[in-house]
Amino acid sequence: MKHTKKILGTMLLTAAAVVATSCVDDSKLLFSVDKPASIADMEYLNAYDALKTYVNSSANPDFKLGIALAANDYIAGGLVTRLANSNFHDMTAGNAMKYASCVADDGSMNFGTVENFVSAAKAGGLTIYGHTLGWHAQQNNKYLNGLLKDKEMDVDPDEKVDVEDYAVDYSTSGYTFWNEVNAEVKETTTIGKNDAEGCLEIKTSVAAAQNHYVQYHIADNLPTVIGKEYKLRIMIKGSAAGSLNFGVGPWSGRAEGAFSFDTEWKEYDFTFTAVADGGHVMTQSGLFAGTIQIKYVKIFHSEAPTVEVEQEVNVQTYKDGPFPFYVGCEPPVINSCLHFVPTGDWAQFFVFPGGDNPLEEGNYVIYLDLTASKDASGVQLTMQNGWGGDAQSITVAVPIKEGNHKVRLNFPDVAGGNYDVILKPQTADATLDLRSVTVCKVVKMNSIPLTPEEKKDTLTWAMNNWVEGMMKATGGYVTAWDVVNEAISGGGDDGEGFYTLQSAKNVSAEDAKNNFYWQDYLGNEDYVRIVVAAARKYYAENGGVNPLKLFVNDYNLESDWDDNKKVKSLVHWIEKWEADGVTKIDGIGTQMHVSCYANAVTQKSKEDHVEKMFQILAESGKLVKITELDMGYIDENGTSVKTENMTEAQHKAMSDYYKFIVKKYFEIIPAAQQYGITQWCATDSPSNSSWRGGEPVGLWDANYSRKHTYAGFADGLSGK
Repeated sequence: MKHTKKILGTMLLTAAAVVATSCVDDSKLLFSVDKPASIADMEYLNAYDALKTYVNSSANPDFKLGIALAANDYIAGGLVTRLANSNFHDMTAGNAMKYASCVADDGSMNFGTVENFVSAAKAGGLTIYGHTLGWHAQQNNKYLNGLLKDKEMDVDPDEKVDVEDYAVDYSTSGYTFWNEVNAEVKETTTIGKNDAEGCLEIKTSVAAAQNHYVQYHIADNLPTVIGKEYKLRIMIKGSAAGSLNFGVGPWSGRAEGAFSFDTEWKEYDFTFTAVADGGHVMTQSGLFAGTIQIKYVKIFHSEAPTVEVEQEVNVQTYKDGPFPFYVGCEPPVINSCLHFVPTGDWAQFFVFPGGDNPLEEGNYVIYLDLTASKDASGVQLTMQNGWGGDAQSITVAVPIKEGNHKVRLNFPDVAGGNYDVILKPQTADATLDLRSVTVCKVVKMNSIPLTPEEKKDTLTWAMNNWVEGMMKATGGYVTAWDVVNEAISGGGDDGEGFYTLQSAKNVSAEDAKNNFYWQDYLGNEDYVRIVVAAARKYYAENGGVNPLKLFVNDYNLESDWDDNKKVKSLVHWIEKWEADGVTKIDGIGTQMHVSCYANAVTQKSKEDHVEKMFQILAESGKLVKITELDMGYIDENGTSVKTENMTEAQHKAMSDYYKFIVKKYFEIIPAAQQYGITQWCATDSPSNSSWRGGEPVGLWDANYSRKHTYAGFADGLSGK
C-alpha cells in the first residue's frame, strides 16, 4: 500500500494525484482520471501537522513527546534526525545507554556514543530520556560474574606439602609381588597376606646368616622419575624391635636405606633421589627372627601447596556401530573406539557434540585416550561453541605416537557455552582408535567463595562506578531516567499478596544464565535504593542543576489476565523502597507494547485494563510516563498479523486504539503528573528485526510515509 507522503512538514505529491495534461499542444484531455482508492484514502493525512504541535505545552510544560531511536542514526544527521527534530521533544536511545553497550569484559567503560548523542541532542534542541541505569538484562555478565569469583588465599611459596604419587594398601590389596627366600631359611620363613590384620606379614623363626636370604618386593611399577626427590613411607611393626633394609628403584640402580621398627604400628619416612626411572621397593629382613607386618607403602613428592586441580566435567565414550555424530568423514565405532583409517584425503570428524559438552567460563584440559598405528604429525583438535562468526574456536596440535597413550591438551580462556570437539587428522597417515574424550576444568584450590556481604559490597561499588561514568558522560543534560527497569517478576508472592521481584531463582535456566540479577546480591529493597542514591549523587557532582526525575519502568502494567496485579505490585514495591525516608522515586514508566485485537470482547477487556492502569498510576501520586508505546494487530484466530497482510480496516482499528490510549492518558492522569509519551517504533519493524519482526508497529511505514496510526496518535494528543 503506497501512501501520499508528508514528511517533516513537506508535501510530496505523486503524479497519479493530479489531472494529466499534454506537454505537446497544451490542450486539456477530454476525460478525467480518478485517484486510486489507496491514495485517496490516505490523502487526509496530509492535513496533519507535525506530532509535537498537538501537545498543549502551556497546560503542562513538563510533558514531553518522545521517540525511541538508535543513537547512531540520530547522530548521523539524516532523515531520522530530521524526523525526530520535527515531530518530537525528547528521545530515548534504544541500546546505546545500556550497561552492555558501554562496559567491556574487563570493566572498562566507553561512553563515546553517549557523549556524541548528547552533543547531537543539544544541537537539535531535543532532550534525552535516559534508558537505563539498573536492569538485569543487557548486562556484561562476564565482567560482573568475574567480580564475584572466589577470592584466592595467599600461599607461602616456601611451604611444602606431600603429594601422593603411589600407594599399596595391604588392608585392601592382595600380595602378588616377587619374593625370594634362600634355601637356608626356606623351611623357617613365610611371606603372605594376614587378612585378619589387613597387612603383609613376614615370619622368620630362625635368623639367617645373611640379610638378603629373605628378600621380597612390597611395591612395584613405581612412577618415580630419575633425578627427582621423593619420600618413601611405610607403616610397619614387628614382634620385637628390629631393622628392615630396602632399595627403591629398578635393578639397574636403586636408592637404599633401612628402617628401625618396634612393636607398635608407626609410619617411617625415607627421603631419596631417584637413581633411575620407575622400579620397585625391595626389602630384606633375613637377620631378623620374628614377625614383621607392613600395612601400606606410599611414595610422595614434595611441592608448594596445590593451587590448581583438574576436575572432570564431561566424558565421551562410544558404542560399536556407525559413526554417531556428523561433519566430515564418518569413522565407525569398533571395539568401543572411533576407528579412523586414513585415505589420503583431508579429514576431520566430531568426537564430542556440543550438546553433551556444556562448559562454564574458565581454563580446561582435554584428555584423549587413543591408539595409533604409527607416529604421526599434523593432527589437531578443535573445540568451538558454535559455527557463527562470533563463535569461539580453539585449535591445538595433538602429538601422535605409535601405541596406546593418553594425550593431555590445554584449552585456556574458554568463554563458556556448548562446545563441539572435533578431531582433525587432516592428511596424517596413521590409523587412529579413540577410546574416550575427557574434559576437565582447571580449578584453583587456594580460593574461597566471597561472603554475601562481600558480594554486596563489590556490586555496590560496581553499580556506583557505572552510574558515575554515565553521569559524567551526560554532564547533567539528561534530567530524567529509567533508574531501574523491569524489576517486578509478574509472579510469586512477596508475603503481602503482591508479585516478587525478578530473580535468577524464579526464571528459566536460560534467562538465569543470560541475565544478571543485581537484586539477588544487593537485596530486594537495597537494590533500588542503591541505584537511586548513586543517580542523585553523581548527577549533582557532574553538572546536574535542573531537578532530576527518576522513574521505575516496567511492562505488562495494563495486564487484563491478572486484573492489573503487576502495576499494583509495582506501586506497593515503590512504597517499600521509599520507606527508608531517604529514597525518592519521582515517577512510574509504563511500557505499553500492546496489540489491537480483532475480537471485540478481548479488545474491550484490553481497553478496560488500560483505563484501570491509568487510574492506579494516577492514585499513586507519582509522575506518569508512557515510556515505550507501540502496537501490533491480532486477528480473530489469535495470530499476529504481519505488515504486508494488514487490511485498511485493521490499520484504522489500530489508529482508533492509539487515539483511545493517548486520550485516556490525558483524561485520567492529572496534569501535574503527566510527564510524557514516547513512541517506541517510528516505522514498521523489518521482517528480520529482533523486535516484533515484520509487525506494523510504526506511525510511519518503512518508507517513512504516514499511516492511519499517525492520525490516531495525533488525534489523541489533540483531544479529538
